[in-house]
Amino acid sequence: MLEAAGVPFHYVSPNIDEEALKDGLRAEGRNARQLADALAEMKALKLSSRVPGALVLGCDQTLELEDGSMIDKATDRDDAARILRLLSGNRHKLHSAAVICENGMPVWRHIDTARMTMRPLSDDFITQYLDGDWENCRWCVGCYRIEGPGAQLFSAIDGTHFTIQGLPLLALLDFLRVRGVVPL
Repeated sequence: MLEAAGVPFHYVSPNIDEEALKDGLRAEGRNARQLADALAEMKALKLSSRVPGALVLGCDQTLELEDGSMIDKATDRDDAARILRLLSGNRHKLHSAAVICENGMPVWRHIDTARMTMRPLSDDFITQYLDGDWENCRWCVGCYRIEGPGAQLFSAIDGTHFTIQGLPLLALLDFLRVRGVVPL
């Protein structure tokens, strides 16, 4: 998304144990929105201390069911089918958080939420969908790529395409314009 938007960047993995961090944050009682924000901040902070003066972006996304519980990425194809059956015919929220740190301190953050309604899905449809897109959707929370065949899963979406893909891009671009990273 950054490349397509003309934003110069260099990718570096923060090499964090995301599952352990999630477990700890959940044990502290963080909700889905807070969890996305905290994970994005931790990723940015870890790298920011290594690159003085750089703007370091950390991002994360969580999926929240209507009852407030959360779903993580599928562990395998059977788990993906289970997740899609759970989401079928129901609403959920995707929280996409972005935090920028500079010199080891957060200097900007934004959390955006998309509200999504999945249409009722038959088991046959779920099987066909996973047959066709498993290698791509396996990495996505909710087991769908909205920019691909995953668009067929929904009857209604309230939120931006960017938020659903995992980055509140429009708010980020505003900040980067203020900082002179991208032109006004």
